[in-house]
Amino acid sequence: MSYNNVDILFVEDNPDDAALTIRALKKSGLTNKLFHVKDGAEALDFLFRRGDYADRKIGHPLKLILLDLKMPKVNGLEVLEQVKGDVQFHSVPVVILTSSKEDPDIKRCYELGANSYIVKPVESENFFQTIKDVSLYWMILNVNEGL
Repeated sequence: MSYNNVDILFVEDNPDDAALTIRALKKSGLTNKLFHVKDGAEALDFLFRRGDYADRKIGHPLKLILLDLKMPKVNGLEVLEQVKGDVQFHSVPVVILTSSKEDPDIKRCYELGANSYIVKPVESENFFQTIKDVSLYWMILNVNEGL
């Protein structure tokens, strides 16, 4: 898939969680172009067009970032801080999709500008429904065009 026309950037280091999330998004009928990166460093390279993504074109704006917190290299909090601190991305909704229920993580994410904080359900049925609800809200119901 080309990484020039991405609607959703999905940042997740756990291959099982990534596969489940991608499958749930497809099953929910989401037809938007999704691009998956495996850690925070790769997410920042993608967003700021560095390294392997230096030739990525900017013409197509992101509509959503799904971001895990606990990742190697650069964690989700650091990614969130850089994304929300940059004028070209500050209006892109960032949904934290993580297994962390820790109050300091939740508080810090909202302080940094996260739009939503979702704790990944353990049971697969609940997980699929959660992903379906997230995609329905952020990609269909929420209006953020032109921001």
